[in-house]
Amino acid sequence: MSSCCLAAYNFLMIEYHDAIPEVRAVYDDIMATRQTDWITNFWKTLAHDPVTLRRTWESIKQIMAPGALDPLTKEMVYLAVSASNQCPYCIASHTAAARKAGMSDGMFAELMAVVGMANETNRLASGYQVEIDERLRRR
Repeated sequence: MSSCCLAAYNFLMIEYHDAIPEVRAVYDDIMATRQTDWITNFWKTLAHDPVTLRRTWESIKQIMAPGALDPLTKEMVYLAVSASNQCPYCIASHTAAARKAGMSDGMFAELMAVVGMANETNRLASGYQVEIDERLRRR
């Protein structure tokens, strides 16, 4: 789709001072959780639908919280999926988050090599309709 067509779908972003109380509450939680003083364009755009804004924030907050995977691993997985899905916004956002969590230039390059290789071999296996080896099946 050309950029002229994409512009028709852009929503104005809802700034903190223009937000309804329900949206401000989510913004406040985002800033407190992330220890920052600003809200990204992603959240300001989702604020047009306060229900989706809150649900998405609560899900991300839960999934990206400390767990069995460390924060850097989670951000790198998010970045890999974002690259595969070709989402420029998410690539930029999660590259910045992964760098903040400790990702080096070498780690980024290796991650992108793995993403590229996985996409290539996934397409080959799908195209050739390769049967899954019995030993690889989960029991």
